[in-house]
Amino acid sequence: MADIPFIPIFPICFQCGTDQNPCHCKVVGPTLGFFTTVVSAVFCYPLSIFCGCGFTQTGKDMLGYPVKLNQKISNAIPF
Repeated sequence: MADIPFIPIFPICFQCGTDQNPCHCKVVGPTLGFFTTVVSAVFCYPLSIFCGCGFTQTGKDMLGYPVKLNQKISNAIPF
């Protein structure tokens, strides 16, 4: 095995041009929103496909829930 050190990749999301704070840039809210989107997608997508709910409105709402959650978290944190 090669002795390659493990370098963790930590994604950081920037949102510029907002009017929620004086500097008009957000970092914490979009980054936390991204992580919650990934975690909720890991649970929501298999559940909706496993249940066969993709053809109903409930299944479609479950597939779109991670994106709605990302928007709520990103807008809740103003910096």
